[in-house]
Amino acid sequence: MIIIITLSIIIVFVILLLCIVTTSKAYDYKHTVDPLTKKQDEKK
Repeated sequence: MIIIITLSIIIVFVILLLCIVTTSKAYDYKHTVDPLTKKQDEKK
């Protein structure tokens, strides 16, 4: 029983670590925006 609980806790921590790393990389991602063309400017 102790082995199952220990293994479960390890799996939970690994998943939590992966979520934190993925979220951190997502916040560091630099988005680029294409400039508007004249046709798109006129629609506004």
